[in-house]
Amino acid sequence: MDHLSKAKRVIQIEIDELENLLNRIDENFSHAVNVLKTTIDSGHKFVIIGVGKCHNIGHKIAATLNSTGAPTVVLNSQNALHGDLGIVSNGDTILALSYSGETNEILDLLPALRRFKINIISMTGNTGSSLGRNSDIILDTKVDREACPLNLAPTSSTTAMLVLGDALAMTLLESRGFVKEDFAKLHPGGSLGKTLLTKVSDIMRIGDKFCTLASETKLKSTLEEMIRARSGAAVIISSSGNLEGILTQGDFVRSIQKDPNILDMPVSKFMTKDPITIQGNKLAVEAIQIIGDNRIDDLVVLDETGIPIGLVDSQDLSRMKLV
Repeated sequence: MDHLSKAKRVIQIEIDELENLLNRIDENFSHAVNVLKTTIDSGHKFVIIGVGKCHNIGHKIAATLNSTGAPTVVLNSQNALHGDLGIVSNGDTILALSYSGETNEILDLLPALRRFKINIISMTGNTGSSLGRNSDIILDTKVDREACPLNLAPTSSTTAMLVLGDALAMTLLESRGFVKEDFAKLHPGGSLGKTLLTKVSDIMRIGDKFCTLASETKLKSTLEEMIRARSGAAVIISSSGNLEGILTQGDFVRSIQKDPNILDMPVSKFMTKDPITIQGNKLAVEAIQIIGDNRIDDLVVLDETGIPIGLVDSQDLSRMKLV
């Protein structure tokens, strides 16, 4: 086989094993989620233990749980017997990762862990193992074969653990009612955090950069005002301040291509009525999604009473490093 065929073989083996995991998952998973939720609700944490590749997978699971507001630490099984066990408290839940379920370092640690009032959830490919017999809940990660051509290197088995860890974290997230605002608090850095923490009112154009006109304004004057404001759109409002429509640069170009003699006509004849809007107290990420889903460049911002107060210009989003 060439390199590409070998790569596809590895991927297919792991896909097959994940399908087996999908078909095998049972009520033990639901019990595990309930225990994890109770642990978090009572103000306690998760402690993950594993050795070798399982230890590495444990770090990824811990990172995912922490990023979704579920405090998790990874305990080195060997160091735990020499003082690091102090990180465990009554009420915590242990996630023990061992494919064989007979890893010496894990088994040596179990008697010490059982001195605490804790729950032990194990991920193992051997449900009848010593680890399985000493667990409160067993999550079966058995695979028929590793993706390794020698059937030795942990590949399919570690993938199964990783995916099951993701499933636990995401199911727990939903059961706790964790929403994007909560996610934003834990991700303040980078464009992700910036987008989730920023509100529409923080990024909208206001003042001289917010071009608003009456419906009877001539199209020529409308264009001049848009140029003055360096805006890609003019928001048309009534005498009482209510939204009547929007005229974008695209609207103007399309209209004047059809008839060059329209500059003295009122803007109301060419504006888009009932444009898409968003309230200023919404998150910027919602504005970005609306702009993308509707393939528009400009989004009118309203206050709680429906009065236009600003404009989100898609070109500003890149400059603000929000997209």
